[in-house]
Amino acid sequence: MTDATMPHAQTQAAPPRRALARRVLPYAMLSPAVLVTLAIVFFPMVQTAWMSLHDYVLFRPNTFDWVGLKNFRTALQDEVLWISLWHTVIWMCTTIPAQLLLGLVTALLLNQDFPWRPVARALIIIPWALPSVVIALMWVWIYDSNYGVANEFLLRLGLIQKAIPWLANPDTALAAIILTLTWQGFPFFAVMILAGLQSIPRSYYEAASIDGASPWRQFWHITLPGISGVMVTAVLLRTIWVANSFDVIFVMTGGGPGYATYTLPLFAFVKARTNLDFGYGSAIAVLFTLLLMLVVVVYLKRTGKAVS
Repeated sequence: MTDATMPHAQTQAAPPRRALARRVLPYAMLSPAVLVTLAIVFFPMVQTAWMSLHDYVLFRPNTFDWVGLKNFRTALQDEVLWISLWHTVIWMCTTIPAQLLLGLVTALLLNQDFPWRPVARALIIIPWALPSVVIALMWVWIYDSNYGVANEFLLRLGLIQKAIPWLANPDTALAAIILTLTWQGFPFFAVMILAGLQSIPRSYYEAASIDGASPWRQFWHITLPGISGVMVTAVLLRTIWVANSFDVIFVMTGGGPGYATYTLPLFAFVKARTNLDFGYGSAIAVLFTLLLMLVVVVYLKRTGKAVS
């Protein structure tokens, strides 16, 4: 090859190299995140599924016997599992809509012009920013039957005649925790929906006002369609987070009184970490994961059709 043809050959070889680099670069940049996800998410999931097929109790650390689906059959015959499942359904079907409704109202208020609006937007995030343990302890003090603010407030209003042990009464313990989780989680919806509201052009509302549309019709035909995508995503995320969360319940009641506040994640945790039966606890966790995946798939299919 002569010197005259060298530059031409280099220019022909350069574009394929750049094209290869462009194809490889995204995978190279994603690989650290993928490796971390595999290490801290998928590997524990596989390990949990594997342990669920074994008899693994830490009282017998040298015993790791294969039992197949025995743990799953035992779990499905366990009355506490069905109690926990029912509480989980009540907990999710009550907490998430309450958080969504309260967050929507809060976002609509924060989207209005009023003095000290930036301060209000900063303060509203406090329940979401506080650690769950702090929130749980704070609400335990609020519900205390001797010096709690809740009983004092209701007694002064005349709504109750004597102090109620909110967390020690099986009839009120779950409702008290649902109220606590609602207060903790509604700022997430408020912030997400507020971001969606600010993305809606003001010209839509101006045109609707000129056409004589009432505030309710503007909300129904402009606001809701404009934030529907944000709400779908927020509800999906909160469904997963609320379903897997048990720290507030564990700190406030430990699942009691009795099994009054047991949920499936808490039941799996108690079996694995308190009773040291990792095989049985893993089986409960796998069953709950499959159930949650089913709920997520159904939700995505239904909301996908609704949004489209």
